[in-house]
Amino acid sequence: MPLSPPVEREPFHRRSYEFGGYRRADGLWDIEGRMVDVKSYSFPNDYRGVIQAGEPLHDMSIRLTIDEDFLVHDIEVVTDSGPFGVCAAATANFKQMVGVTVGLGWRRAIRERVGGVHGCTHQVEMLQAMATVAFQTLYPVRAKKQKERPADQPPPLLNTCHAFRSDGEIVKKSWPAFYTGD
Repeated sequence: MPLSPPVEREPFHRRSYEFGGYRRADGLWDIEGRMVDVKSYSFPNDYRGVIQAGEPLHDMSIRLTIDEDFLVHDIEVVTDSGPFGVCAAATANFKQMVGVTVGLGWRRAIRERVGGVHGCTHQVEMLQAMATVAFQTLYPVRAKKQKERPADQPPPLLNTCHAFRSDGEIVKKSWPAFYTGD
């Protein structure tokens, strides 16, 4: 069901995200993201002169290379457009994410390594969101491995969201041994 019709309004700002997951020929996986911000009006900018209506204020991309265990092997971060000349200088700091595993503690690891003055707010937000893209991309591979897990080991999705809550219908049907409802 879509949102209800809005009150008459005028557009001012549009942020677009695009994410994708790819299996590489070398057995690793690339998770890519791009964020673009545009305004519906032109405005002066000390670094770029005038940013025209529809021209990206921000245009940033990330390629995260991981293995099947979600270990980060490489990361590439690019700022094609930013409001300041110094914005692109933070991209090299994201190499500090190499060696981190996407999973529990991912957001904390991002904040510690590239949060605040060490990174870019927009690229940090995008990198955080890329975790779910990684899980969705590798789901078929991980699901196959999960069939081999010991019967007494809870499934990793248990209690990660409303649908997979231990007292819910999906858990009752899919993993009855871990169902905690009445």
